[in-house]
Amino acid sequence: MVRPFYLALGAIPVVMALLISVPLLTKNEIPVSAAHSFDTIDIEYTKHQLKKVSHGITERVGSQYTEILVIKNDGEVRYTVSDQGYLRPDIKSELGDAKLAKIRALIKETGFISIPSESFPVFENATEYQKSNVKVTLNGRTNQLHWPEQNVTSGFIPPIITMVESELDGIIEDLQKRQP
Repeated sequence: MVRPFYLALGAIPVVMALLISVPLLTKNEIPVSAAHSFDTIDIEYTKHQLKKVSHGITERVGSQYTEILVIKNDGEVRYTVSDQGYLRPDIKSELGDAKLAKIRALIKETGFISIPSESFPVFENATEYQKSNVKVTLNGRTNQLHWPEQNVTSGFIPPIITMVESELDGIIEDLQKRQP
């Protein structure tokens, strides 16, 4: 028969393991400590509102509205909008150190840079949809991904891409709020 002392002694490592692992497993944020100050990152994020135009026999997909967000390694941000082919004035700003560290950690820690550049086919009957593109250069390695909205493709868009997209969309929203 096992003595209670040995059971209590054996339970100590189990309790310690739970105390360490539970906070790590329940944490839903990427640790900012994953990115170092010597990491270099450049991001170019583009969103196109596309529309299929029929010219009798031929069809063409054209961009009706385009947004381009460029984030440099030093936190410099440039936001450009093209509406029906007409460029609006650029909005230039600076990204705070905390926000830049968060994006840098998100891309570095999730392995975003190593996602294969696969093609997401668009349904034939899709006439108006959004297509996004992000080009990330992290420490000299570059990866460029293109994806449409989830409702116009049969392919599965990974949640990592959606997470990076929502972070970059948040930066665009902040810039638009500051615009007069």
